[in-house]
Amino acid sequence: MDGFPSDFVWGTATAAYQIEGAVTEDGRGPSIWDTFSHTPGKISDGSTGDIADDHYHRYSGDVSIMADLGMNAYRFSIGWPRIFPTGSGQLNPPGVEFYRRLAEACLELGITPYATLYHWDLPQPLEDAGGWLNRDTAERFRDYAAATQEALGDLITNWITLNEPWCSAFLGYATGVHAPGKTVGVASMEAVHHLLLGHGLAVQAMREGPGGTLGITLNLSSVRPASESAADQEAARRMDGLANRLFLDPVLLGSYPDDVLANAGATGWFEQRADDLEVIASPLDFMGVNYYTRHTVVGPEDGVFPGPTIAGPGGTAGIRTIDTGAPRTHMGWEVHPDGLIDVVRLVFDRAPELPIYITENGAAYPDEVTAHGTVEDEDRRHFYELHLDAARQAIEQGVQLRGYFAWSLLDNFEWAFGYSRRFGIVYVNYETQQRIVKRSGHWFRDRLQGSTRGASASSS
Repeated sequence: MDGFPSDFVWGTATAAYQIEGAVTEDGRGPSIWDTFSHTPGKISDGSTGDIADDHYHRYSGDVSIMADLGMNAYRFSIGWPRIFPTGSGQLNPPGVEFYRRLAEACLELGITPYATLYHWDLPQPLEDAGGWLNRDTAERFRDYAAATQEALGDLITNWITLNEPWCSAFLGYATGVHAPGKTVGVASMEAVHHLLLGHGLAVQAMREGPGGTLGITLNLSSVRPASESAADQEAARRMDGLANRLFLDPVLLGSYPDDVLANAGATGWFEQRADDLEVIASPLDFMGVNYYTRHTVVGPEDGVFPGPTIAGPGGTAGIRTIDTGAPRTHMGWEVHPDGLIDVVRLVFDRAPELPIYITENGAAYPDEVTAHGTVEDEDRRHFYELHLDAARQAIEQGVQLRGYFAWSLLDNFEWAFGYSRRFGIVYVNYETQQRIVKRSGHWFRDRLQGSTRGASASSS
């Protein structure tokens, strides 16, 4: 694609629970999302991921679609309950074999696998024991990561430990809108720490394994105050703290931001665990960044923020987001392409030599199949064009951006929204499982013709 390095990584991304289906096949155990989606009232359309896109049986065709589109990488997640049905114990051979077949199918077509070890599907027995509020879960994650790398490391050499720990901690344990649906308030900060500890323990363990490149994916937010007022500036500081600095600083700098801990009333708890920071900051080979939208924020009119609260927009009571008039996606998210530059610079400013990958970027729109059997998703195509232009600008500014993964390959189970939101560059008819490449997918194909195949993080 014009304006990008010849070895730039071009891929699509998915997550196991959102696409695989086959939730009870070949020894897979239940995850928190199985439990959550089967709980009445939790999913907007009453659906579950029991079948999803049936990728478990249709992976070969889906990989072929990627190859036809010119993609040279596939970021998928490995279902922890397929590898360890109860979260620990003995490996489940059929689960391992599925991911071997998937990785082999990719490699045969010149597509480099990028495997995410945790995309939110915690085995239910571990949640029953406390989940990410329990320090032991971090150690179980280390064991799972090391065992999975040992079993698949001859095929997969690019590994992402966690996907979006902000969502796992705050949507799962504070607001309760994601699995496991807990609302423990500021105690969700403990989940943040245990997730990051699990990441660090996994990196250390995997350094002793077959080798490869190791990273983590954070969903970073472009945050801007609505005005120069003290209240709006404070709102931006608080949101940036919980959304960005709470994760970037311990992972890249080896320290938690003092102001964020103080605002949450969690300073003492974290001080008692300061020794974990050396583990959390274990050196990485790359950083994955997921970007979707910008938040323009205002604070309380009187400038007084309520006491420690982890809930609501930005995770802090008293913060509101405002409408800037920008176009919105079907998720209600404003389209701000230059926010992509903001978030990659958050990483670049802390670790200027660290390779960065956009591991998710995309948009949901209410797609329909035309009478001619096509999906003319011009809004999504334009979204990608704008954001890839922003990616080019970031590279011109010296940011070490090495790859881009479109979210998502397929329309899929969109978590609490069920099947009511479509993000794919490939349309899925959920009744027939027919796949239709959308206009946005054809746009990628036309621009990726002749791109370098088989690029990987290890080439950076």
